[in-house]
Amino acid sequence: MANVVFSAKKRTDFGSAVSRRLRRAGRLPGVIYGRGETIRVDLDARDFSQGIKGATESTIVKIDVDGKTHNAFIKDTQRNIINGAILHVDFYEIETDKILRARVSLHIHGNPVGVRDGGVLETSLHEIEVECLPKDLPERIDVDISQLKVNQSIHVRDINLGNGVKLISTGDQVVAAVKFARTEQAAADTAEPKDAKTSG
Repeated sequence: MANVVFSAKKRTDFGSAVSRRLRRAGRLPGVIYGRGETIRVDLDARDFSQGIKGATESTIVKIDVDGKTHNAFIKDTQRNIINGAILHVDFYEIETDKILRARVSLHIHGNPVGVRDGGVLETSLHEIEVECLPKDLPERIDVDISQLKVNQSIHVRDINLGNGVKLISTGDQVVAAVKFARTEQAAADTAEPKDAKTSG
């Protein structure tokens, strides 16, 4: 997704009553932390809801606080359990010139050859951990499984991470595999062996 910039104001009044007042005014309370001082801010609630569409845990956003820009991950959002409205946001600030470690989601796509031949697709991993500079951090990693045949699998080590990205997760973890259909496997396991011929 394109660079997302949020305009925020630094706030000095805290507490639940202040937060309720901000939300009634269409503002969203939040904090920025990770580089020493925690900065309490508020930003336009509608702009934030629109801006984070398509964002992942590894999406880096910019928060402009009174003219100073902070690069950060959206670390957590608190929501109203009834209507889903966002009540509070936590930003984790990063330094653009320092290597960071982050978890990146895997986007598995494609219709495996093995499934068309009667196999069953199993996916067991949905994110991996990598290390890189912020500018090289992918928001997600696409994994094409369309060529997987029955009894074949894709491991973490098979994923193309791109330049400047180092894998931290264990490379032998299985991302996706196509196996025999369970009914076929069960039938094979329970099949009786042919009678052996006896001499004499």
